[in-house]
Amino acid sequence: MPKISNKGMAMPSSPIRKLVPYAEAAKARGVKVYHLNIGQPDIKTPELALDAVRNMKETVIEYSHSAGNISYRKKLVESYKKIGIDVTTDEIIVTNGGSEAITISFMSTLNEGDEVIIPEPFYANYNGFAIQTGVVIKPITSSIDNDFALPSVEEFEKLITPKTKGIVICNPNNPTGYLYSKEELYQLAEIVKKHDLYLYSDEVYREFCYDGNTHLSVLNIPGLEQHAIMLDSVSKRYSMCGVRVGWIVSKNKEVMATAMKFAQARLCPPSLGQIAAQAAIDTPDSYFEEVYNEYIERRDFMVAGLNKIPGVYCPNPKGAFYTVVKLPIDDADKFAQWILEEFEYNKQTVMMAPATGFYNTKGLGKNEVRIAYVLKIEDLKNAIETLQKALEVYPGRVD
Repeated sequence: MPKISNKGMAMPSSPIRKLVPYAEAAKARGVKVYHLNIGQPDIKTPELALDAVRNMKETVIEYSHSAGNISYRKKLVESYKKIGIDVTTDEIIVTNGGSEAITISFMSTLNEGDEVIIPEPFYANYNGFAIQTGVVIKPITSSIDNDFALPSVEEFEKLITPKTKGIVICNPNNPTGYLYSKEELYQLAEIVKKHDLYLYSDEVYREFCYDGNTHLSVLNIPGLEQHAIMLDSVSKRYSMCGVRVGWIVSKNKEVMATAMKFAQARLCPPSLGQIAAQAAIDTPDSYFEEVYNEYIERRDFMVAGLNKIPGVYCPNPKGAFYTVVKLPIDDADKFAQWILEEFEYNKQTVMMAPATGFYNTKGLGKNEVRIAYVLKIEDLKNAIETLQKALEVYPGRVD
């Protein structure tokens, strides 16, 4: 029998999606499942984006330019200028979601065996992207004990070897909700310049910064023009995860010329997705204000509710719409499966993502889960109550 590839063997299952069969089985039993496991907002997609697709004039859905429609890139340039980021259309390549933005960036700048440092816990699919591209992740651990603050410069420099070629950050962070301060970002910039590294910055949650905190893009840090590669997407900003439109932004001409070759090899980004995404740029400020206020309300409700449960600790996220929560349990993977497979309360249960899948270092995150507060308050209330009841009877509870 022919064998599958080593990459296929090494490719991890998604910690966010691997529990889907258990959730489906629970639903088949008549149990309502509250999905706190995935960053799929229940916020409505802007109507003007939907209307753009409904009313499109095209009679043939053609290939777009490999870098994305010039009309869309021009509107992206305009939108960035409004937030103080000065780029040109040649410094943007539209991709099949933020995921492809990351893989094309890796393939354009890194050789097989090259190392990138990533603060963990990190977005689980970074592991998959690294395996796809032959890149080696060197994790630097942040801890729930100090609400996942960025490790010190000294800790970063301990990990730098001749194979180190870059640092990857997600800001605001998925899965922790941490927002890097200006001081932390400038410290990273000094490391990057000192060791001549790339700084890959996943900024898809830029709009979701709370409590008066503001977002600083790596594109606004002086001296990083040849080092910074920014990754962006429409998925969360406009609640349009399914259109699969993201993009790479960099002022490094060699990086962008190389990325363009990979972009040409996969032909083009989604044509219909770009129509929706281009229209979405004109979404009024009132939409974002409403969404922002809704997430603040959800976050505050969730943090307060979880921290009232004995043995639970939930940090207060500064951004995005996730948090990593410490639970009084023996094994997050077992618990996340158990609560779907063997537990229900008032014919309802909860789906969460075990945090083990967001760490690269084996053994970490065993008593942590990622929770996405993407449901309305009433659903969050029921989910938190259900979680509390589950923890009271879970056989593997650890106090």
